[in-house]
Amino acid sequence: MGRAFQNRKESMAKTAAAKTKVYSKYGREIYVCAKAGGVDPNGNLALRGLIDRAKKDQVPSHVIDKALDKAKGGGGEDFSPARYEGFGPGNCMVIVECLTDNPNRTFGDVRMCFTKTKSKIGTPGSVSHMFDHSAILAFNGDDEEATLEALMEADVDVTDIENEDGRITVFAPHTEYAKAKQALTDAFGDIDFEIDEIQFLPQTTTPISGDDVALFEKLLDMLNELDDVQNVYHSAEIEETA
Repeated sequence: MGRAFQNRKESMAKTAAAKTKVYSKYGREIYVCAKAGGVDPNGNLALRGLIDRAKKDQVPSHVIDKALDKAKGGGGEDFSPARYEGFGPGNCMVIVECLTDNPNRTFGDVRMCFTKTKSKIGTPGSVSHMFDHSAILAFNGDDEEATLEALMEADVDVTDIENEDGRITVFAPHTEYAKAKQALTDAFGDIDFEIDEIQFLPQTTTPISGDDVALFEKLLDMLNELDDVQNVYHSAEIEETA
């Protein structure tokens, strides 16, 4: 059904500074996930998926181990999730996911990014209702029927399944992530998931053109520079100039 979605921009990091930022973001996310659901990846599927993703993005094992040790000890910073929503250049919709130990500071930093790019931060829920909060699992394969059967037998609420170019992509509500991943692993063995994450997918896209393109890219760059920002989702679709 051709639903476009963004992969993590951070995995494209090339400079040492950018890589350090990626490691820091993963370390923070692993710490929070392990603290909430337990440090054993076998009993915490969200943590297992996160660690697999970190390894694919070449995060060193000592960064992962340090985050798990910190969660095990129960001390350290007390990060909590925060989500901000608003309208970017060209009136595109933007969702910013953060992990913060100081919500007032983080809100001020995020708001400044919006203000400096002629964008407008909104109230909670102002744009998220126009996104689907989806678990996305993609792996090599072409048997759509066997995939659907495995998921239905495990009573997983599947939103969509795509079968394109030898790759199966499963979309499910974010609450079904662990159950969907377990069902696929049980049915097909140890799968190497090409995509294994939870994202906000826009229900409709917003065309961006002209001067708004540079402003939009500046907004993304500014947000991704913030230590507290984990992910940025948006509805923008940049129009190609002739």
